Amino acid sequence: MSKRTRILAAVMATMVMTTAFLGCGSDSTSKDSGDKKKLLVWSHLSTAEVDAIREVAQKWGEENNVDVTVNEDKGEMQAAITTLQSSKGPDIYYGLAHDNLGTYNKAGVLEEVPSDFINKDDYASEGSIDAITIGGKQMAVPLSAECVALFYNKDKVKEAPKTMEEVADSGSFMFNATDFYLTYGFLSANGGYVFKDNNGTLDKEDIGLGNEGAVKGLDFIQKLVTEKKLFAADITDDIAKEKFKAGETSFYISGPWSVGDCKDINLGIEPLPTLAGGTMKPFMGVQAAFVNSKSQNKDLAWKLMKYLNENTNDILIEKGNRLPATKKGQESDKFKANKDASVFVEATKNAVPMPNIPEVQQMWTPGADNLKQLLAGTQTAQEAGTKIVEQMKQGIEQAK
Repeated sequence: MSKRTRILAAVMATMVMTTAFLGCGSDSTSKDSGDKKKLLVWSHLSTAEVDAIREVAQKWGEENNVDVTVNEDKGEMQAAITTLQSSKGPDIYYGLAHDNLGTYNKAGVLEEVPSDFINKDDYASEGSIDAITIGGKQMAVPLSAECVALFYNKDKVKEAPKTMEEVADSGSFMFNATDFYLTYGFLSANGGYVFKDNNGTLDKEDIGLGNEGAVKGLDFIQKLVTEKKLFAADITDDIAKEKFKAGETSFYISGPWSVGDCKDINLGIEPLPTLAGGTMKPFMGVQAAFVNSKSQNKDLAWKLMKYLNENTNDILIEKGNRLPATKKGQESDKFKANKDASVFVEATKNAVPMPNIPEVQQMWTPGADNLKQLLAGTQTAQEAGTKIVEQMKQGIEQAK
């Protein structure tokens, strides 16, 4: 999920992968080869999803006399942007967290979606459309939507709690509280926000992660460690998940991607409960797809995009544990067979799309760093909120 911490090994891997893609690009870019055209697709989805999507894409290619190549992109954002801007870049990027779209758009690699491509009535959530809309224009296509929820062990909990205070008082709760993606619902419950939303336009100058509501949420998170002593300050998701799976804890916060890992317990899932009387509003993440503005075969790319959108819903459900963004996808037999899917659909009704403007990239590191300081007890909730805002503004200014 939001694995924002970058390590040297990942950077080196990115450099190697980017070189590899550039080196082999001449064999798979969208250029004419006799009578047969070529399309190149990249995806940041899971390996299992990419493998299955490759079969669908190549089936379309065979039926339309197009040589289609689908590659999994495991690299970093800037590496992908650099290749997208070159003649070696993919024609379609199928599967990218939408909070990256603003950065890709700024780099000039997003082709605006044709006016008749997206019918809003076909989508289950208005939020999924908002997530791919930049400056009033639809710059990508929503594939799936997701958010976090409260996992609980039905063998240990008779009834799902209505409030987060009940969860904290249980003495049996653990989650990665240093992950800003997972904790945002605590800050938003009573009025915290990332950027002020002025009728669809996000104001990067107005950051609400240090206001009274956000500080109230940060204070609650801190007390889980300092007063309730539910988990250590250096908690990780792996530790929290293993404790939950082993039946050592009753509650855990995660998303659809963790359901399969918890299949061996009597699992219950509910939307996040209230906090201090306010509705917790977690981040909504949308996996999106776009056509590269540098593609030499845009019309053909949109045709393949349409085919993929119509034929990959079951793959997203089965291979990725994702919630298809379309109503049709959520009405499929595969989706209905997933007993937990409807709960996550309900949870997304309270979720807010992560900001998709480039400035949101300056949120993750200050968020994580100050949560660590908060849990370690080296700063107060007010200090943490203030520093998150200050450091975000500094990052935004430096990135200009």
